[in-house]
Amino acid sequence: MASEDRTPFATEAYLRAKSVWRGVPHRRRARRKGDSAAGGSPFGFGRDPRALSDVLVTVASDMGWSVELEQARLIGEWPEFAGGATAEHTSVVGISHGVLQIQCDSTTWATELRRLRGELLTRLLRDYPDSEVRDIRFLAPGAPSWRHGPRSVPGRGPRDTYG
Repeated sequence: MASEDRTPFATEAYLRAKSVWRGVPHRRRARRKGDSAAGGSPFGFGRDPRALSDVLVTVASDMGWSVELEQARLIGEWPEFAGGATAEHTSVVGISHGVLQIQCDSTTWATELRRLRGELLTRLLRDYPDSEVRDIRFLAPGAPSWRHGPRSVPGRGPRDTYG
């Protein structure tokens, strides 16, 4: 087998990593008779330099990172999105299963933001369409919990055990 028929190692490693990330097995493409040697012609189509931002957008979409990057952008831009006064009293907990979870300083803030939920969700879907966020949940501060860890035993909780 001639060395021109083989795929370069870097290309093969990239395609293998991409297939593992997406969960789809990688299949080699058969080379067509009309294909030129590896590398193509020096002045052929697609050989022009491209901006780094265009390359990064292409790589992010090929690797399936677009949703995560858009969600990270939303979390980072929450103070600008929500406004200064709201951002002082809220913080983003995270995004799980398409639900943006916002922790509020007080029940008053949580109640007020629940009333504005429709407007905020409409703006969010317009400004961050690729984030796959479909709902917003505003969490009020809770009482301190004595449950630590993933397992807990139901009972009366902490009591005076010294007498």
